[in-house]
Amino acid sequence: MRGEVGVAGHAACAACHARFDTFGLALENYGPVGEARTKDLAGHAVDTQATFPGGSQGAGLDGLQAYIRANREKDFLDNLCRKMLVYALGRSLLLPLKREVGIFRFSTVRLDIRENTIRMNQALTAIYRCTRAGQEPPALDSPEWKQWLLAELAVPREAPRVLEALPADARETLQTFQTIAQLRQQVDREAFGALILSMTHSAADVLGVYLMAKEAGLFSDARSVERCTLPIVPLLETITDLKRAPQILKELLAVPLVQRSLHGQGNMQEVMIGYSDSNKDGGYFAANWELAKAQAALTRLGRELGVAITFFHGRGGSVSRGGAPTGRAIAAAPAGSIKKLFRVTEQGEVVSLKYANRGTAAYQIELLAASVIEHALVSERERALFPVHEFDEAMESLSGLSWTAYHDLMSSERMLEYLTAASPLEELALLNIGSRPARRTQAKTLSDLRAIPWVFAWTQNRHMVTGWYGVGSAIHAFLEVRRESGLDLLRRMFRDCRLFRAIVDEVEKTLLAVDLDIAQAYAGMVTDTALRESVFARIEREYRLTCRMVLLVSGQSEIAERFPQFRRRLLRRLKTLNQVSREQIGLLRQFRAGGDEEVRNALLLTINCAAAGFGATG
Repeated sequence: MRGEVGVAGHAACAACHARFDTFGLALENYGPVGEARTKDLAGHAVDTQATFPGGSQGAGLDGLQAYIRANREKDFLDNLCRKMLVYALGRSLLLPLKREVGIFRFSTVRLDIRENTIRMNQALTAIYRCTRAGQEPPALDSPEWKQWLLAELAVPREAPRVLEALPADARETLQTFQTIAQLRQQVDREAFGALILSMTHSAADVLGVYLMAKEAGLFSDARSVERCTLPIVPLLETITDLKRAPQILKELLAVPLVQRSLHGQGNMQEVMIGYSDSNKDGGYFAANWELAKAQAALTRLGRELGVAITFFHGRGGSVSRGGAPTGRAIAAAPAGSIKKLFRVTEQGEVVSLKYANRGTAAYQIELLAASVIEHALVSERERALFPVHEFDEAMESLSGLSWTAYHDLMSSERMLEYLTAASPLEELALLNIGSRPARRTQAKTLSDLRAIPWVFAWTQNRHMVTGWYGVGSAIHAFLEVRRESGLDLLRRMFRDCRLFRAIVDEVEKTLLAVDLDIAQAYAGMVTDTALRESVFARIEREYRLTCRMVLLVSGQSEIAERFPQFRRRLLRRLKTLNQVSREQIGLLRQFRAGGDEEVRNALLLTINCAAAGFGATG
């Protein structure tokens, strides 16, 4: 062995070999797998005599042990712990850490950026004027506008343009994108997830975001023409936009730049669908049906184009904003609609309700994961999700009928005046709990009011119309035409159609929380008698009709009889909640009459109490 090592004859190797050869020579009487031996692999007698660092000598294992105890005991123990024990425990300590770093990197979570189409297009039109010597841009829905966007995206850039003449709002929007680019370089390339474009109405709206990303240097190549590195997620929120979803995405995915960008993002286009604004726009039944249709249509489109279209579900806590039992909501999703990625928002009280402690958080994550995996694996083979023309035709009819009833109420003259007076709509802003203002702009219109305060107001005043209005009229009108065959069809759908069953279930639970006596007391704050009586009478009629129709379809005799646990839990709270609601009415009157800080604080306390009791601010 000594001759084969040949350290003395190779000066370049001697320094390293001197550090470890002597320890190996002392153990020469052990073979490659630890067996005792008297001859080495070449058949020579072994020699365990060694000269250790420092000049001391020893032979065999005993000599090595004596040297370590006398000179290197601490080094030996440190090395044993640091190297051998870490290696032995690597599977339980190091490998999970390695996986976590691989998944989360060093930013733990990725931050999504959300911007509104109106603000985005305002910034883009400012850029148009800035680069065209003040020339006015074409209409945003015109072919000329889209043509300009595509032309700008195709122009090579040696460096990002300097746009100093932009107005403050447009400059702020551009700076948001520039901040993304900067922090991606300085912190982590995956510190940001995607940019979500609220109220997307067209493919041109999304192309405008691509152009803004180009202006900020968020492209992969130096000339900014090849590929955008920031995922752009259109958010479809209104009934009209959900209906046009396949057209919007087909037009968008036909753009070569978009195709190249998606290729670098796993060939996956994420689409966010909004439950809140679609409900506000069309009512509970129509919103849920259009959301399901949009998912099914986009899933088919993605299959045709070879792109995985995935969905980000913008759900809130209340039924009106998409809140529903996790497992059942996922099970009712269209077959094949969960591919590669599934995202859902958890908002407001839902976060504390589901994730306040380790036990409930683990249960919710397991339930979510199991439901998603099951749907992804078997949904396209489940008979319960096979399209049934008869069911789809009935859903389409019911959706249209419910939308008509809902729209007739909400388009009533001075509806916003009624809601403002008959609920703490304006007082919500005093809580300072919202992430965004109650209105998109400062316009005092129903369309400008965001969905969260919209649902909040109807929940606090116990009308709850966002979770049931229009369903009773839809079923009644359907049965007026179809008669007994129609009732038989609805009962079969109640049994076999997951989506219809989920809608009826959540409507029925919402009806249990409605209290017409308290609602009428809230309505009493509307000073205009004709307005008050007109709106409340319509709500009262629809409520009673909806109760009858739901019971007729479900075959039950009492509202929420099918949900004993839910019923017991809510009824235990209602005595207190009813008292809180009556107190709130009195405090609203006092506060609006000029009440002091004490009245204000008491009023806000009732709002919080009611929200906690119902489990949703909106």
